Amino acid sequence: MLWKFSIITLVTLLLSGCSMPDQIDVTKNWSASQFYSEAKSALMDGDYDEAIKHYNGLQARFPFGRYATQSQLDIIYAHYKNSEPESAIMAADRFIKLNPQSPYVDYAYFMKGITNYNRNQSIFSRILPSDPSERDAGAALDAFNDFDKLVRRYPDSRYSADARQRMLYLRNNLAKYQIHIAEYYMRRGAYLAAANRANRVVTRFQRTDAMQRALEIMVDAYTRLGMTELADDARRVLTLNLENGRLNNPAEIETEKEVISREPL
Repeated sequence: MLWKFSIITLVTLLLSGCSMPDQIDVTKNWSASQFYSEAKSALMDGDYDEAIKHYNGLQARFPFGRYATQSQLDIIYAHYKNSEPESAIMAADRFIKLNPQSPYVDYAYFMKGITNYNRNQSIFSRILPSDPSERDAGAALDAFNDFDKLVRRYPDSRYSADARQRMLYLRNNLAKYQIHIAEYYMRRGAYLAAANRANRVVTRFQRTDAMQRALEIMVDAYTRLGMTELADDARRVLTLNLENGRLNNPAEIETEKEVISREPL
């Protein structure tokens, strides 16, 4: 009898649950300005989930107008701060597609770059700091390309100077990444592959602090391969640049600045 009573009780609870009124929508009568005000307030308070919810609600209820356009920009930053890189990039791409002539489209490009710039900063790398050049270069290359589009298309943008400095930092790390691969090949005895990686640094990443090591690897690799002419060429370039002090003055690297949410329209 006890099990029958339990089943009846369960069925009663389920039926009563189905008859409960729907949750009240507190935003039902909100205006576009109220949606935006609540979203912005949540954003400033660091409640990014709440901010994103209200920005999405604003865009769904009021898809046109000043507040909708502003919300499309702000939600990029909200996703970025909420550690949602995919959503941040999608939101940036959406703004660029919908507003190609907007005077604020440079911000969307900048935020794409910033998101990729910090994308490989996993929780493990924060707890156990490592050389950024040893991490996967995919996100760094994406960030470099995003910043490159910004500075080429909008050279006078307020974000271009910052983007250029980040590009210098990324360029040095991308060069070092190639060096790490070349050194790995040297340890494995894959000397031709090592020389090719080092040569990539010499041809693509001049004026970086990886240049000297790249030339040294080329000299060593070609010597081991018996390619004396190529080894001599690399040694001559290395010696010449060392004598002229060119390898001691790589492009200046500026430390990363914290990105700041843009001002409203």
